[in-house]
Amino acid sequence: MAHYRSMKPPKSEELKSSTDDSLAFVSAAPDLAELALQWLAHLVGERRLSAHTIEAYARDLRQFLNFLAGHFGAKADIAAFSDLTPADIRAFMARRRSEGVESRTLLRILAGVRSFARHLERSGRGKASAFSAIRTPKLARTLPKPLSAASARAVSGTACRAGESRPPWTLARDAAVFALLYGAGLRISEALSIRRDDAPVGERDSLTVVGKGAKMRSVPVIATVRAAIEAYLALCPFKLEPAGPLFIGEKGGPLSPRIIQLAIERLRGALGLPDTATPHALRHSFATHLLARGGDLRSIQELLGHASLSTTQLYTAVDSTRLLDAWRNAHPRAR
Repeated sequence: MAHYRSMKPPKSEELKSSTDDSLAFVSAAPDLAELALQWLAHLVGERRLSAHTIEAYARDLRQFLNFLAGHFGAKADIAAFSDLTPADIRAFMARRRSEGVESRTLLRILAGVRSFARHLERSGRGKASAFSAIRTPKLARTLPKPLSAASARAVSGTACRAGESRPPWTLARDAAVFALLYGAGLRISEALSIRRDDAPVGERDSLTVVGKGAKMRSVPVIATVRAAIEAYLALCPFKLEPAGPLFIGEKGGPLSPRIIQLAIERLRGALGLPDTATPHALRHSFATHLLARGGDLRSIQELLGHASLSTTQLYTAVDSTRLLDAWRNAHPRAR
């Protein structure tokens, strides 16, 4: 599927002509399939969602419509979708759970189908009130697992990579990416979306990133992170276009997040890190270590780009756990 963010918003006819299976609604009646395509065009043209999100929404709705076709014994049309009952939706949820789908994935699927139901109502084609009677699956709020400060610094350096048989510039590149994740609290997607002419090097000590929901925020970039990026640029054998990506792959194309994930997997063995040591764990470490040093929760929320303070508050639980462990190990009254 093309990246629609940089294109003119497509019409439903253009989406219909796509050969991408994730945009096909063959298990729905023609009127419902056409409405689904109009919904996708709305998400692209007015909501400005990314191509990845559009594909995920389309895939989730397609799974729901596939279920309805089997559930009703015929392709669902707009009238059948409008007449859905809570029992029909619960039957879908039960089916997906029996197939091993976890609550987080099921919650995402329901969010996409609900979005389509709201579009159906806004267009005046019907109602889907059954969704309002469905309780969303509860998620266990798992606590982040940050690295120790020493491990985080080692991961974002190059010394521990000395034995790898890879070009030095790629080792410096990986270290620079990890330095941004730990030193600036970026998501991996945010780090890899930085353009060359926006690189925080020299006297440029801040960076503007576009996070989830296309929300922009400015983050400070400390000297050690800038030095890691400068070291990578000095070794990079490719000419980087000003409007092109700052971080590139070994063949000169955009750097895949999977390459960074593999890089930290290799470091786990060298540094004796657990499986929870991932690129995202560096972002968790950034927030946790700031909090441990007395950082203000609201400020950390802004640096991370969290829409809700409740998300950032997860880090207070992490730090409280660490302090409680320390008390149990050291305080005489804990024995």
